[in-house]
Amino acid sequence: MELRELREKAMKLPLSPGVYIMKNKREEIIYIGKAKALKNRVSQYFGSGKHHPEKVRRMVENVDHFDYILCASEFEALVLECSLIKQHKPKYNILLKDDKGYSYIRISADSWKKISFVMQKTQDGAEYLGPYMSAWSAKNAVDSALKIFGLPSCHKVFPRDLGKGRPCLNYYIKQCCAPCGGKVSLKEYLERVEAAVEFLKKGDGDSVRTMTEQMNAAAESLDFEMAARLRDRIQAVRRITEKQQVVAAGIPWQDVIAMMREGEDACFSVLRFDQGRLYDKEDFLIRDFGKESDEAFARGEFLKRYYSMREHIPPVITLDAQPEDDELLQSWLSELRGRKVRFLYPQKGEQQKILEMCRRNAAEKCAQSRGHLGYELSALDELASLLGLEHPPEWIESYDISNLMGSENVAGMVVFHNGRPYKSGYRRFTIKSFSGQDDYASMQEVLTRRMEEYRLQADTQDGFGRLPDLILLDGGKGQVSAVRPVLESFGVKIPLFGMVKDSKHRTRAVTDEGREIAITSRRQAFTLLSTIQDEVHRFAIGYHRTARKKRTLSSSLTGIPGIGAERAKALLQYFKTIRRISEAEIEELLQVDTMNRPAAEAVYRHFHSSGNDNEKH
Repeated sequence: MELRELREKAMKLPLSPGVYIMKNKREEIIYIGKAKALKNRVSQYFGSGKHHPEKVRRMVENVDHFDYILCASEFEALVLECSLIKQHKPKYNILLKDDKGYSYIRISADSWKKISFVMQKTQDGAEYLGPYMSAWSAKNAVDSALKIFGLPSCHKVFPRDLGKGRPCLNYYIKQCCAPCGGKVSLKEYLERVEAAVEFLKKGDGDSVRTMTEQMNAAAESLDFEMAARLRDRIQAVRRITEKQQVVAAGIPWQDVIAMMREGEDACFSVLRFDQGRLYDKEDFLIRDFGKESDEAFARGEFLKRYYSMREHIPPVITLDAQPEDDELLQSWLSELRGRKVRFLYPQKGEQQKILEMCRRNAAEKCAQSRGHLGYELSALDELASLLGLEHPPEWIESYDISNLMGSENVAGMVVFHNGRPYKSGYRRFTIKSFSGQDDYASMQEVLTRRMEEYRLQADTQDGFGRLPDLILLDGGKGQVSAVRPVLESFGVKIPLFGMVKDSKHRTRAVTDEGREIAITSRRQAFTLLSTIQDEVHRFAIGYHRTARKKRTLSSSLTGIPGIGAERAKALLQYFKTIRRISEAEIEELLQVDTMNRPAAEAVYRHFHSSGNDNEKH
């Protein structure tokens, strides 16, 4: 069907709850959705696609026809939607790979046994502990056991590599007994392995009790060396478990979910707690998520997909923002669980700290997928939250004015892309519309010229052809007030803020026309803003010094009869330095545009008379 026919069919749908099923020409189901009013929701797809996210536009282009199923209520539609998506796995729904396969802890059958984490169990004579549903938990358990009991985590093979090398750093920080350096006997090594396996089988509580009994027995039998080793292991277990212990504000069982976006990708991170302790972590990277995608809708879709794959649903789910249909989702999850499930949106306290930990994890995963650093994305996310932006600003432009008592009035523009300086995007401006010192008028001119370039290059989507997600001005409310009318005159809506410094020239706040926002309590945002302000100031000052130096050099030439500002500028552009001009012959000077023979002879006489030798520099 053509788009017009699809819209006509959609407009004939009832205003009833239901599920709609989009299909392509091959009768493949490509999207399934639910609606409170089928006519309203489905007709939106086949109207103007101007406001659709890219992913929705691609889906609509592939729709040949659609079916629908009427339901008694929106809740019934939600249940049916989840069931059908789980069954058909449509291409354009958010689909999550359920990688919750079993994992194992392997104890090799060698004489020098090694403990490792594996995803599959094989018939190799080794001992296997498990299976474990959480690969993250099993891997963490192995890492902890190796550290506590000083067992090697490297790939060296024993006894082949015994005593063949110097111990690595782990030996010196007391996290490995260094069999590679011959620092431990086979008997003591196997005793460590046995204790580590006991720890993995029984958990830290029972393991500590067993080791405490053994320590007391060793002390009574005057085996103080063994007692000391056991004491150190008990302390190591307690240190490790204290680090892993994350108290969730007195709530014994909950999931924490946060989303992070970067460019066209998004990542959902899930931290799972039981008895106030983190026991599992999952990350779901979604490619081609789309910049314009509705985050509330995406969160709702994620919750439906995620809990359709999970048997155990906690009574509390902490979220970083409200999903679409949150009350309906809570009712659906409550029915799945058989008991009430509620959403939390914490703004402070312990829950908010846990949520921030989850967001940092999502940022790290998302950044790694694009070759960036997690702290950069976290800083952008924190900045977006601080300034009330809908999305983390991927492209930031910052401006500063520099002059000396109104002379050599210039401006610098720096660009930060995904939290990093993007130096090929830097630009310099010489103020042309007036002379003298007026920072407000200077900033107006610079932003006017920048927007005019955007109009000329908008089709390229590169350089000035791209609009920033955020503009930062070095200055306060005055600069913001001066520039905002410029943006409005060009019909662009770009978040605009000034960066305010304290008496020691350090960034202390950001401001718009009506408020000042302190940033010192937001460490990552503070660091990013300080870096941007320092960089734009450095860049503008550098250009100002260069311009002033050229003017000084040029003025030394304008004292020569017949050499005005234009000829001085042309000579400097051609020869680059005063010394090269002073050493040039008359015929060489004539090669410069605007120069004639009398002017060239005047320059030559000026530098070759005995009284001007000291001017050659």
